[in-house]
Amino acid sequence: MFELFRAGGPLMWIILLCSLVALAIIFERLIALRKRQVAPSTLRGQIIDLANSGKITRERVQKVREHSPLGQVLAAGLENVHHGEQAMRESLEESGKVVVHRLGRYLNTLGTIASITPLIGLLGTVIGMIKVFTAITANGVGDPTVLSGGISEALITTAAGLSVGIPCLMFYRHFRGKIVELTVSLEEEALAFLESQKEG
Repeated sequence: MFELFRAGGPLMWIILLCSLVALAIIFERLIALRKRQVAPSTLRGQIIDLANSGKITRERVQKVREHSPLGQVLAAGLENVHHGEQAMRESLEESGKVVVHRLGRYLNTLGTIASITPLIGLLGTVIGMIKVFTAITANGVGDPTVLSGGISEALITTAAGLSVGIPCLMFYRHFRGKIVELTVSLEEEALAFLESQKEG
């Protein structure tokens, strides 16, 4: 395996580094974007009970804020319960924008890796073919072993670049879709909380 890696030339190290960064991002986002971690189903009821009890303290609001991304959104509404519906709505919207932005953390990096690794593989192909034509110029086409080094480098780097880029693109698209779903869930929870306070 290492011989195959080494045959791909120096660009393989860049592709390897990209793959390690991508793996770290994928595992981190798989954990961070679980629905029960972002928007726990029982939290809204607890917040409504707290708001209706009138026992809202700075410590309790801070505890809610640290609970989860949904907690961060609802804590902003809790802080403005006594300032009217408009103030609550604005604070929920502002907090929601910040939370949704954080949900997309590292995805630009993952998307960049998905885009550049096939291009790095293509660059390896070009470098490999340059070596092939240089060898042909120097030695002619009589000895295939002279050409094999450049050809193998071209093929290996292309395959490596695609092998990293394709899964990265798949996960990038998956996470983008997941964030859209979670954003809808956060909006629904925030609106339900707002409606409960209007009724109250």
